[in-house]
Amino acid sequence: MRAAIVTEFGSADVIKTQDWPDPVPGAGEALIEVAVADVIFVETAIRQGHHSQYFDVKTPYVPGSSLAGTVRAVGPDVPTDWIGKTVLGRASGFGAHAELAVATGLLEVPAELNLETAIAVYGDGLTALMLEDLAPPMQGKEVLVTASAGGMGLLLVQLAHRAGAHVIAAARGQAKLDLSKAQGADVVIDYSKPAWEKLVLEATNNQGADIVFEGAGGQLGATAFTVVKDGGWFSAHGAPSGGFAAYDPDEAARRNITVKGIDDLRADTTTTTITGADVIARAVAGDLKPVVDKVYDLDHVADAHRALEQRTLLGKALIRVVRS
Repeated sequence: MRAAIVTEFGSADVIKTQDWPDPVPGAGEALIEVAVADVIFVETAIRQGHHSQYFDVKTPYVPGSSLAGTVRAVGPDVPTDWIGKTVLGRASGFGAHAELAVATGLLEVPAELNLETAIAVYGDGLTALMLEDLAPPMQGKEVLVTASAGGMGLLLVQLAHRAGAHVIAAARGQAKLDLSKAQGADVVIDYSKPAWEKLVLEATNNQGADIVFEGAGGQLGATAFTVVKDGGWFSAHGAPSGGFAAYDPDEAARRNITVKGIDDLRADTTTTTITGADVIARAVAGDLKPVVDKVYDLDHVADAHRALEQRTLLGKALIRVVRS
């Protein structure tokens, strides 16, 4: 089969489309003929060799986690009636950016969703609903969403707006601000400008934000922490700026701020009970509407990585796989 291969850790240039052995499904797995796959920012960091404490990846490997396609075979413990169905799933140990992948956690794609919408909402939607579940009720609250024009940021803006919050969206550049506004933000702020946090405070009548969904990381995330009101809630879930938002735990304790991090969003450590089925149900109901900016083919996975790293996307990127 053909696959995008991370040949070594490094820049996007290390991704090459090559022939790769067909995978074989093991116990609890299914073999999927991939039609379309997700691509998210954390995959660019893994490709560079980061986050080894969370992801046990050795080169060469096939990137990509969430996928949609047709079940062609199943391993032990998987009912054979899955064969032939169009499904969503999570590639076992990555591997989605290929013509064939082994996957677990299968969900049949409902007729109400096309494949691109289903896969676009599947991964980011799970994290967004986990954050919604972990956060306090948002109705009537001041909610700040940073990195608001990314795939997950836009879903969080939608969820906060639907919950009845006063939504403040922070992103970089007018196009991203306009998109955030269109998805339900009440106030938009360009955080590439100096002292942007003062604009957040002004938007909250100098009270600060009750809830902050922090998806930018780095210094932007550290600045976002300063605008959480005493007794507020803060999630440090994004790291596109090079690391998760830094904050002083003693200050958080002193100000009675609840902080949630990446461990609260991992399937093996989270306290939430959100499932992929919940995500698809909310998408069918219209609560989650992913925004897809660009769809790349298998030969241009590297370009998708570059677009994520250069922050040029308005919403999501996907990988369309056409079997040769």
